[in-house]
Amino acid sequence: MMNCELLATCSALGYLEGDTYHREPDCLESVKDLIRYLRHEDETRDVRQQLGSAQILQSDLLPILTQHRRDKPLFDAVIRLMVNLTQPALLCFGSVPQEPSLRHHFLQVLAYLQAYKEAFASEKAFGVLSEALYELLQLGWEERQEEDNLLIERILLLVRNVLHVPADLEREQRVDDDASVHDRLLWALHLSGLDDLLLFLASSPAEQQWSLHVLEVISLMFRDQNPEQLAGVGQGRLAQERRTDVAELEVLRQREMAEKKTRALQRGNRHSRFGGSYIIQGLKSIGERDLVFHKGLHNLQNYTSDLGKQPRRVPKRRQAARELSVQRRSALNVRLFLRDFCSEFLENCYNRLMGSVKDHLLREKAQQHDETYYMWALAFFMAFNRAASFQPGLVSETLSVRTFHFIEQNLTNYYEMMLTDRKEAASWARRMHLALKAYQELLATVNEMDVCPDEAVRESSRIIKNNIFYVMEYRELFLALFRKFDERFQPRSFLRDLVETTHLFLKMLERFCRSRRNLMVQNKRKRRKKRKKASVASGDAPYSPEELEAVWPSLAEQLQCRAQGSELGLDSAVPFDAASEVPVEEQRAEAMVRIQDCLLAGQALQALTLLRSAREVWPERDVFGAQDISPEEEIQLLKQILWAPLPRQQGLEEQGAEQEDEGEEEEEALDVVQVSEREFNFLDYLRRFANATVLRAYLLLLRSYEQNSAHTNHCVVKMLHRLAHDLKMEALLFQLSLFYLFNRLLSDPAAGAYEELVTFAKYILGKFFALAAVNQKAFVELLFWKNTAVVREMTEGYGSQDGGSSGRRLPGWSPEEEAQLRELYLAHKDVEGQDVVDTILAHLKAAPRTRRQVIHHLVRLGLADSIKDLQRKGAQIVLWTEDQELELQRLFEEFQDSDDVLGNIMKNITAKRSRARIVDKLLALGLVAERRELYKKRRKKLAPSSLPNEEESLHGFCQEDLDEEENVPEKEDEEEEEEEGGSEAEQARGGSVLSAECLGQSLHQEGFTAPLLWLQNCLLRAADDREEVGCSQAVPLVPLTEENEEVMENEQFQQLLRKLGVRPPASGQETFWRIPAKLSPTQLRRMAASLSQAEGEETLHLGLESKVPGEPGLEEEHQQEEDHQKEHRAHALRTLPSARKKKAGLVSPEEEGTSGGKEQLMMAPKKRQLLDSDEEQEEDKGGRGTPELGVPGIRKKKRFQIEDDDEGA
Repeated sequence: MMNCELLATCSALGYLEGDTYHREPDCLESVKDLIRYLRHEDETRDVRQQLGSAQILQSDLLPILTQHRRDKPLFDAVIRLMVNLTQPALLCFGSVPQEPSLRHHFLQVLAYLQAYKEAFASEKAFGVLSEALYELLQLGWEERQEEDNLLIERILLLVRNVLHVPADLEREQRVDDDASVHDRLLWALHLSGLDDLLLFLASSPAEQQWSLHVLEVISLMFRDQNPEQLAGVGQGRLAQERRTDVAELEVLRQREMAEKKTRALQRGNRHSRFGGSYIIQGLKSIGERDLVFHKGLHNLQNYTSDLGKQPRRVPKRRQAARELSVQRRSALNVRLFLRDFCSEFLENCYNRLMGSVKDHLLREKAQQHDETYYMWALAFFMAFNRAASFQPGLVSETLSVRTFHFIEQNLTNYYEMMLTDRKEAASWARRMHLALKAYQELLATVNEMDVCPDEAVRESSRIIKNNIFYVMEYRELFLALFRKFDERFQPRSFLRDLVETTHLFLKMLERFCRSRRNLMVQNKRKRRKKRKKASVASGDAPYSPEELEAVWPSLAEQLQCRAQGSELGLDSAVPFDAASEVPVEEQRAEAMVRIQDCLLAGQALQALTLLRSAREVWPERDVFGAQDISPEEEIQLLKQILWAPLPRQQGLEEQGAEQEDEGEEEEEALDVVQVSEREFNFLDYLRRFANATVLRAYLLLLRSYEQNSAHTNHCVVKMLHRLAHDLKMEALLFQLSLFYLFNRLLSDPAAGAYEELVTFAKYILGKFFALAAVNQKAFVELLFWKNTAVVREMTEGYGSQDGGSSGRRLPGWSPEEEAQLRELYLAHKDVEGQDVVDTILAHLKAAPRTRRQVIHHLVRLGLADSIKDLQRKGAQIVLWTEDQELELQRLFEEFQDSDDVLGNIMKNITAKRSRARIVDKLLALGLVAERRELYKKRRKKLAPSSLPNEEESLHGFCQEDLDEEENVPEKEDEEEEEEEGGSEAEQARGGSVLSAECLGQSLHQEGFTAPLLWLQNCLLRAADDREEVGCSQAVPLVPLTEENEEVMENEQFQQLLRKLGVRPPASGQETFWRIPAKLSPTQLRRMAASLSQAEGEETLHLGLESKVPGEPGLEEEHQQEEDHQKEHRAHALRTLPSARKKKAGLVSPEEEGTSGGKEQLMMAPKKRQLLDSDEEQEEDKGGRGTPELGVPGIRKKKRFQIEDDDEGA
């Protein structure tokens, strides 16, 4: 029943007499009251339902709108009320309610909206709206008021709301080519001229604020249309369409004839109980007996075990998603109107409107999820353009790499939100489907551009494909969508579009790879930082090595006094905690830490007492020294304990802080991404699709092969053929569900229409039976989905992949191996002073096992209670014996003159010790004064070069300089062999450095000093970055000035870059030269030093050629001047190697400080001269012949220092 106040308000609007509507005096106030009532309605939308049941919009509001158009206040109020009444039901309720009562109200409001839509399907209503909108658009922006803009927006919203109402298919029951309610609405919109106003709004630069409203209205106009079918309207039936229809009719005819033949062979129903019963041998019933069949033999082929069973009910949360979008053919006149609208929109509006909408989206001027209209318009109109008359210029706004990036970003975002927001997963899946359609149409348009007769269009397509295939995210997109496909939220149409898009992408990628010899692509890898355990912090000593050196002398004096004294009282010092839950046997490491803490605190007596007490408690393996240890050895042991990096237990506060920051550290670790380039292999990329998740999705689509189009079935079969034939993985498709589908296909009466499917099914079945003749287990393998490793085992033999590099599964333990393991453990578990797991590994005669495998199997056999029981305990410090010290001294004297002293000692020493222990012992014995003497010497010999005689001395200094680079710290032992193996390449590179110096000198003489200085700075900056980051990647050389751009095109400069090892850009993919990732920081600095050497020589030659202007004819003065120049030349040659070291970063600060100011000014590069003013350049021109250490030189020196500071910062 209608509310009395609401009924009185509706009665005060007016009444309809015939075709004339008579309004009441309070009509305007009544309309405003209705707006106020709608603002305060409850959650059931009671006011909206009462107004809908009273048909206020059909009987009152529409007549007022059409007959009282000139009453502007009333017209505005009615438009406001109608916008409110026609707003979508989803906006009213927020979402589709799940509660039955609220869902009933939702459906009731939806029914009223469908009645409103039918009432609007008249030319009068849209004619009034079109006229009002036309008058408002005639006003200029300076004449238009705020109320006018609001009215324009409300008219567009009203049209949007009416078009948005979904059709009631059950009530309409319209077939194709029949006029539905939506078609009549579109025809009324066309007759009123509103479509022309929409085109004007879309094409006018002054009306950009309505871009999103116009795009939304247009998307709703073409909601049920197919762009390919719409483009062919009025052109007659194409030959391909006729062939498709004939094929469909032929399939239906064959199935009908098969059904008739089956019915003809069936017997009559009379006396069905007396047809006899049969026993089916080999088919068991519920018990152990054979199955008894009570029907005729002609029904035997239709027998299944599921006859008579109730189908299992699928829960609602597991049901497949339903198709929401339905495409249908509208009436012919409506389709002709829509085709003309699309053509005009593409020619005059598309590029401008899509650019404006994209700008609104990027600047966040749009509402939430408005990008879906952009993606729909992109997919629809680009498909229409491709099907009608392909003109790439009409869609040039959205045909770019940036559009690909925008679609890929939104598609990835929807994909992630569907996985996280499970309540709205269906909505995110629909948005993801729109983005996928847009991505598919972009690929189809680029593919169509390849066959365009215009060369410029084909070149644009090649550039776009080059960028798309290069970036890793575009290639990994389809794999991610297949792996996370969920049929509960994503309908079958999404899977169909995904399969077709993947087929198109693979076809384009394969063709692109065939047209090129090698394709370089981007590769990204996430590098996770290995964090230490939160409970243990090694090396946590608060003292540096220098501080420990300062503390030890005082401790040594106290220890010498105490050690020589009387016996210490051991009862007062207990080295273990009796109240701790940790057993006493496992507290040795904690006792070692306590001794170290006492030494750090200066308590030498307490440390000595704890050491002797610990020796009494843990005498095994002489961890705390032997029982008959001498005082000198005891002091030496305490020194080793002081310097040892012992594991320490953190405090509770530190543990809490680490637990709070643990999440942030993990997030930071995920951000470490290594970007590199590699050569693309199409088969390797295709192998990524060879997994069970992708195959399940393809088989799910293949199940409905009768409903699929011929193109969809071709896409599915092509992918399966790629996996089976191209990758030689036929066994990957040996799956029972696929074979069941093949059986249904081969027994289909219309199998002749699916010739490609039938051929592929016979090929796979033939391969299976050929394998089954060799491997009888293939029948069992049908029950399981397989990966690539299982496929290889099926074809090559089981266990063949256990020892291979590709297989990761380890062989199992045989009974004999388990018996030997048990025997070894029982024999050595109680032996003190040795690790039982190490002993087992040494005596185990079976296949090589790791320590972890042995420990886990001991726990599995029950021989050990926990893994912790078999882990190594504590830190062990073993003293050097006298024989070991003599052996170390002998080895040092033997290898003292070798290039790798420490490495040779570690290889030949009997008692294996760590590198740090050997270095400490050598320092303690006084065999070396400092650690630098033990660094590996690296001598690089440069090939002789044919240089002028006057430059031989200079290259002699270069040779000596390279020979002196011997104090380079070593890294890990594993890297030494690699470095030694690359020494030959280093020697070969030495000759290229010399030839690079010659090229650099010639370029200096030609005036390319500034570009060479820029190249030198790039090499040094790359070396610094690789030392800081620790990982290297190719660095592009980007010229930022015109001079550098011009020199990059110079053939001689490019020859210099090749001599230095700089890689030229790859054709079609890269623009700049790149410093390869394989060059180490030392090599880069040597290259930069060679450039600085050539520059220094040029400066030196310039200084030698410049002469002081004097009187002519004075030979003595000339002779003195020549002698003076020779002294300068010799002095410069002596200082040049130190300058090269400074450029390469191989000079200590002390050596750098000893260089004189005079040489710095003479050897200053031209980069310093670029900082001088014009006046200083004039002064240089006047006084270049007399080098003085005056004010200008000091000023230049200061500027050079400031520049270095800026570069360092």
